Amino acid sequence: MRKPILAANWKMFKTRDEALDFIYEVNGNVPSKDLIDTIVCAPAIHLRTLVKRQGENLRIGAQNMHYADEGAYTGEISPNMLVSTGVTYVIIGHNERRRYNNESEQDVNLKLLAALSHGITPIVCLGETQEQYEHADTDYILREQVKTAFRGVKSVDASRVILAYEPIWAVGTGISAPSELADQKCGLVRRIIRQLYNQEIASEIRILYGGSVNPDNCEELMSKENIDGALVGGAALYPDKFLKMCDICLKCKSR
Repeated sequence: MRKPILAANWKMFKTRDEALDFIYEVNGNVPSKDLIDTIVCAPAIHLRTLVKRQGENLRIGAQNMHYADEGAYTGEISPNMLVSTGVTYVIIGHNERRRYNNESEQDVNLKLLAALSHGITPIVCLGETQEQYEHADTDYILREQVKTAFRGVKSVDASRVILAYEPIWAVGTGISAPSELADQKCGLVRRIIRQLYNQEIASEIRILYGGSVNPDNCEELMSKENIDGALVGGAALYPDKFLKMCDICLKCKSR
């Protein structure tokens, strides 16, 4: 059985004090890390502060990183810098990075390789636009995104990657993908991994759904076979909602 994941993406929210209040409130209430991986991906300025205060069952992740170890890249953060803060996860290829910062599929691949080489677990985002969805291009888009992201990734490392199917038309809109559709596309991603590697790796790799997940729709989504957890934005800014979704995810995947 694949261990479920509940990952929060705070995006550009929370001051230092607000971030600390959240961590202090959830630390003692997060389920055991032996049962579920619970991750908070926070703004870079807060990472070291939160890592120093993360509880036994909570882990802190970054929302982005550069693929170079160092260099003249003003405003960027290197894998070495993340490692030095104690961060263990990083989101790669979020649609907002692609859209607002012009990140390409090749950038995603380079960042994925860099994360793996530095011992950071990458959470790689995949997904189609509204236009691509309406033109029935989703399957093609997902195939190309997965194939490019995993270029050069060795079999021994492939199952360390976490994938997150986030249809762009559902992110931040309040309109989640229907659970059957989300499950179908996560299943497609798993089949693509099997074609690239083998059945064992496809069975081990964990695939999340993201896109307007909240406590009201979480159970329906998490009950699906191919969805191993959730990458949550706005709803995960609130400690009570975050903890409720952790419990829902754990319950659904323990059946």
